[in-house]
Amino acid sequence: MNCTDCFEEKNKLIVFDMDSTLVDTETIDELAIAAGVGDEVSKITELAMQGKLDFSKALIERAKLLKDLTIEEAHEAVDSMPFMPGAKELISFLKSRGYKTAMISGGFTMAAERVGKTLGIDHVVANVLITDKGCLTGEVTGPLTGQGSKEFVLEEISRKYNTKPEECIVVGDGANDICIFKVAKYAIAFNAKPVLHEHATVVITEKDLEAVIPVIESLDG
Repeated sequence: MNCTDCFEEKNKLIVFDMDSTLVDTETIDELAIAAGVGDEVSKITELAMQGKLDFSKALIERAKLLKDLTIEEAHEAVDSMPFMPGAKELISFLKSRGYKTAMISGGFTMAAERVGKTLGIDHVVANVLITDKGCLTGEVTGPLTGQGSKEFVLEEISRKYNTKPEECIVVGDGANDICIFKVAKYAIAFNAKPVLHEHATVVITEKDLEAVIPVIESLDG
């Protein structure tokens, strides 16, 4: 491997999706179960992740179905979400190699902040479910509500860490990750929908994030 295939120390940034990547579930599906609309929301989620439904429209429609779920019930649902096997080990390994880590999630801060803090992620960006009088209003806002918005957020985070999107590693699983897969230096499709495979540098089908470690070792040389 020549030096052009490796990552310079000052530019080592790896960016993760959250749902079905760092956690072994979809945040909005867990909220939907708590709200009693699990089947309806999970069908929309599946279509969106396969690229058969516009992400922005799917997000808005699913958020509407969460209306009147109490904040307490919402936190109970997301606080029990399981981490993906190997998530903690992978993040620990990356830190030992000098990587900065970021998570860009079309999910929600009520889940993303806990996941980021527990794993020790350096930078977390997610959407916000609007609340009023102790309940969800069915509305969502934030920097990741639009189709392709992950690319713009990746650009912002890259600047923060004095690098560029085309020098980053990205890890994701769904159609809404295609935009960052296209611009990243190295794209890892993990536990991914088939629609993402064709845009990936490498595809990992084993449902254990420790399987990413040998890939990182090969990049570091």
